[in-house]
Amino acid sequence: MKKIGFLSFGHWSPAGGSETRTAGDTLLQSIDLAVAAEELGADGAYFRVHHFARQLASPFPLLAAVGARTKRIEIGTGVIDMRYENPFYMVEDAGAADLIAGGRLQLGISRGSPEQVIDGWRHFGFAPAEGETDADMGRRHAEVFLDLLKGTGFAQPNPRPMFANPPGLLRLEPHSEGLRDRIWWGSASDATAVWAARQGMNLQSSTLKADETGESFHVQQARQIRRYRQAWQDAGHARAPRVSVSRSIFALVNDRDRAYFGRGASSDQVGIIDNMRAVFGRSYAAEPERLIDELRADEAIAEADTLLLTVPNQLGVAYNTHLIESLLKHVAPALGWR
Repeated sequence: MKKIGFLSFGHWSPAGGSETRTAGDTLLQSIDLAVAAEELGADGAYFRVHHFARQLASPFPLLAAVGARTKRIEIGTGVIDMRYENPFYMVEDAGAADLIAGGRLQLGISRGSPEQVIDGWRHFGFAPAEGETDADMGRRHAEVFLDLLKGTGFAQPNPRPMFANPPGLLRLEPHSEGLRDRIWWGSASDATAVWAARQGMNLQSSTLKADETGESFHVQQARQIRRYRQAWQDAGHARAPRVSVSRSIFALVNDRDRAYFGRGASSDQVGIIDNMRAVFGRSYAAEPERLIDELRADEAIAEADTLLLTVPNQLGVAYNTHLIESLLKHVAPALGWR
């Protein structure tokens, strides 16, 4: 059985036909969509993080709000760009949001993606150390974040504090027990997937990947997942890891679906992103019977335990609720996912 959730990039635009014309529209509709997805029985509500863009950016207020409005659904990100993050402040934000949600956060983090501005992390006060790349800096921030999440005291208490302290060195508060095991790394390459396994993080693999062999996207992604699982086993971690893949999947069950998405077959695309040759996975859009056959042939979906559906959030809560419901009702049962 797979867990199935949605992943929203949180776009907004005043363009004609957009149901999310402002940032406020996107934030409030993101909460409403998470509530609706939970009511349908979906397993996760995940949100993308992009800075300097008309998209969702600062994730923790949204995650906390979703946590307060829902009871069961997992709440996550895909992904937070660690080049922009102060790991200490982030631990406090994450701990608070996770406690509000009752321990349901599943935080996806990574070194980030191509940006809207040049070296945007510099505007946030960060710069790589001598000899580091910005990707190295993002991984360094991630390692500090992971260490702090353990909840071990490290700060010397003031001998004359304003409030009484517990004995010993102090940790950041609030601490949320178990959150360390619910951190995911967004990986575009086999090497970073192996690194994530060694760090004890779950794996998020998106709709693009470094083109390392020239094979189909889903074949390369499946190999990446297998290498990640082997590295996890080799590292000797006690718990079982989790792996998610993202897909654009649309079950065409009415005329509106066909008008939006029924434009013929999609295929993998190859391009250059951040000076890396990348392969972009195809979208799936078909009537349920055909869609089931196509998804059965996707090797990476078969390897993963969690499937995140990328949703066109600008089409509004009602229509995105319909898209999620169509997949859960018409496709997922035939694949043994529910």
